[in-house]
Amino acid sequence: MMATLAIDKAIAKVPFLAHSKNLKKIPLSGGITNLNFKIEADGRAYVLRLAGEGTDQLGIKRDVEHMANKVAGELGVAPEIVYFIEPEGYIVTRFVNGKRIMPEDIVKPDYLARIAKKLRVFHRRAPKLNNEFNVFKRVAMLTKISKENNSKFPDDWDWIMQKMNEAKTALEKAPYTPTPCHNDLLNLNWLEEEVAGEIGEIRLLDWEYAGMGDIFFDLANFSHHHRLNEEQIEDFLYEYFGEVTDKYYARLRLMWPMSELHEAMWGTTQTGISKLEEDFQGYADLWFGRFRQHVTDFRWEQWLKDVAKKK
Repeated sequence: MMATLAIDKAIAKVPFLAHSKNLKKIPLSGGITNLNFKIEADGRAYVLRLAGEGTDQLGIKRDVEHMANKVAGELGVAPEIVYFIEPEGYIVTRFVNGKRIMPEDIVKPDYLARIAKKLRVFHRRAPKLNNEFNVFKRVAMLTKISKENNSKFPDDWDWIMQKMNEAKTALEKAPYTPTPCHNDLLNLNWLEEEVAGEIGEIRLLDWEYAGMGDIFFDLANFSHHHRLNEEQIEDFLYEYFGEVTDKYYARLRLMWPMSELHEAMWGTTQTGISKLEEDFQGYADLWFGRFRQHVTDFRWEQWLKDVAKKK
């Protein structure tokens, strides 16, 4: 009921939708914290995204999301924005007639090459965004909110923090250049646009965590969401940098569990603040498990050393 009310109010604020005589609203699945609707009006289709309640507690800035999505649309990386509804921070984009790129396909060499190049375009060409995305600061912020909301922490939390600090100290030996990043590269955020008789463009959705960050967070975030194996990691790094060095490989490998820890803390925070009927605790537990697996890899000590190499 609330969603219907909100969507009607939102439509009323968009001039070219408000005056449409034949408008259709179709809910789209896939999002957890936001609601997305396909809007058909006067022979055109759009996506209207209603920002979820309480998402500001997750450090989401809607004006930054709008800016990042707008720029990404202009660069051919995201569906173009056609309207921004203020002060609610709702976004209207062109509806992409596309299909999901299945997890088993997106890891194939051709897709990895195309994904790496899409990320490069945004990393290289997007202007500075008015938001910082530093995984260590984000984990600290989410930890604080989780504690304030009595969320449950794992029994080995002190050890988890110890491993995180090992990675942080190692990565600080070769500080990153803050770069515009997406920071949420899960499978559902990638679409392949369907164009008659041609291979369509890959489009990247959902820019709410965009900010100035470390490109290796984006690369690691994509890698862990798609469970890349050794060969795929090499392909991905090569397509992005044109070479695979010990340093690049180690940076990716240290950021990988940091990104999983961020995912786990997102779930932990949601157990305390969300009113949605989702198993956020199960989600958090899953990612803590993957974090443990990667920070106990037999090569961990080697990666801690390799990030400081010249190459």
